[in-house]
Amino acid sequence: MAAGLASGVLALVILFEEWGWVPLQQLLARIGRWPGLRWIEGWVRSLPPWAAVALFLLPTVLLLPVKLLALWAIGRGHVVLGMLVIVLAKVVGTAVVARLFTLTQPALMQLRWFAWAYAQLTRAKHAVLARARATWAWRVARVVQRQWRQRWQRR
Repeated sequence: MAAGLASGVLALVILFEEWGWVPLQQLLARIGRWPGLRWIEGWVRSLPPWAAVALFLLPTVLLLPVKLLALWAIGRGHVVLGMLVIVLAKVVGTAVVARLFTLTQPALMQLRWFAWAYAQLTRAKHAVLARARATWAWRVARVVQRQWRQRWQRR
């Protein structure tokens, strides 16, 4: 039972990362082109590998207190507020991490341990996604995603 629940949660996280990573990264890329912000992306791209690691981990460190506060709110009976904060923190965190990864990937891949870990995580992610893509739920979700994307693009 616990393994099934863990697999389900892992699948949901990977699903969110899979479908949210690119659009959120693209949104932040558009924001990064705003006057006054372009220099930040150039600075991030120029970071050496260890500084890129530190910057890449920064969103996780900064959002941890927010998530803990959300759990505290849930514990105090403010379940909806706490869940909204957790979801918002996840979306913002994914957007920032996605953009930072895009900007720092060349520097990060210079670190042998990071390149190895990235390859292992990518391999595991692809294995989980292959299993998920074989399910009817995935196919239905892809249809829904395609419909939403078409609606969004028409605007």
